[in-house]
Amino acid sequence: MVAPGREASLRLLLDTMNERPGMADPENALLPFGFFERLHFARFALLDDATTADLEAFGLPRPKVPPLYLAFVGECDGPVQAQFEEFVEKAGSGLRRIFAHCEGFDGSSHARLLAWLAAHDLPVGANYVNRIGRTVRQVLEESELQKLLSASAPREPAAADARTVRPQLRAQVKPERPAGRPTLTPPAPTPLEWRLRNALHLVGIPLAGLLLLPLAIVLAPFAIAILRRQEERDPEFHPRPGAAEVLAMQRLEDHDVSNSFTALGAVKPGWFRRALVPLVLLAIDYACRHVFGKGHLARIQTIHFARWVFMDDRQRVLFCSNYDGSHESYMDDFINKAAWGLNLVFSNGFGWPRTRWLIKGGARHEMRFKHYQRRHQLPTQVWYKAYPGLTLSDLERNRRIREGVEAGEMTEQQALAWLRLL
Repeated sequence: MVAPGREASLRLLLDTMNERPGMADPENALLPFGFFERLHFARFALLDDATTADLEAFGLPRPKVPPLYLAFVGECDGPVQAQFEEFVEKAGSGLRRIFAHCEGFDGSSHARLLAWLAAHDLPVGANYVNRIGRTVRQVLEESELQKLLSASAPREPAAADARTVRPQLRAQVKPERPAGRPTLTPPAPTPLEWRLRNALHLVGIPLAGLLLLPLAIVLAPFAIAILRRQEERDPEFHPRPGAAEVLAMQRLEDHDVSNSFTALGAVKPGWFRRALVPLVLLAIDYACRHVFGKGHLARIQTIHFARWVFMDDRQRVLFCSNYDGSHESYMDDFINKAAWGLNLVFSNGFGWPRTRWLIKGGARHEMRFKHYQRRHQLPTQVWYKAYPGLTLSDLERNRRIREGVEAGEMTEQQALAWLRLL
């Protein structure tokens, strides 16, 4: 929580980290993100949620929440604790300058700063990773490989080129490796502890569901009845966002082929919704870990990372994502390809367009949905991306190029398809 009277100076300090509005300088003096080799994305965002006042329009109590939070969100390879330790070791003084604006901050030593970061690390309700296991090093190395091979590849390869050109290109790579260009580091082995925890999660969640199935069968009719009654009575509140607010958001967008999205909203009042949201996010998290971590979220293939985080005793939910393309195309993708998923997660938020049976309606009301998400979107004051200019399509293409380099014999058609990637 930001200390009273410190907001203005904090905003000015965060601005010094940027090379353009909202876009971090990778070598900024406070937290030089580019020095951290395992960091994919990172952001600082001030969580100033004016929409809590919406509840008062219907005579509902406003959530008792602090007026302003500072959120630091990052996606990294490996354990979070290891990344914290690297932050403190390499940028401890900058972190102290930033977090000194927060109430109760104590970073007088490396140990205290590390403990403070760990204590304020909120548990994630659900987390999505586009391709589990893909590291920053892999992305950067495969990008360099693509540049090297593309410079020598035929522009319009024909079948006759396949068998002769591919070996020549592969031969180009090997002499370069001792000089480090390009280096193709073998994937690090997955830690045994992670594999065990993941296997336990894969089996444990369905097993727990199976054990609770008799109780769920008994309670299901009551839950369905409560849900439908609340859906029919839920107040709708989705005014058009102010033009000035939208313009301020747009100033922070489209500086790269990717963008960030930060949003905060209140959970609908009452015990039922507050009990339902964790169950929904548990299901979403399970699907993200075991179904959708191979290049897509449902049918959407433009999201690098996304996460949902509970705040204020589950009264509010923070949603953060990193995605390719424009804001409009991002929203249209959700509407056209995963509206049911949006409804499943966000229909428990106050002001969401009215749903039926939790998954119908809702985001299908296009303009109401777009007004809702823009009003709940918050500026991302500082945003960092480790591989600017690269989309997920680029990352997938480069991965396939590397596979073609490391593969053995190919048929003529396989070799031609590989050449066309270049």
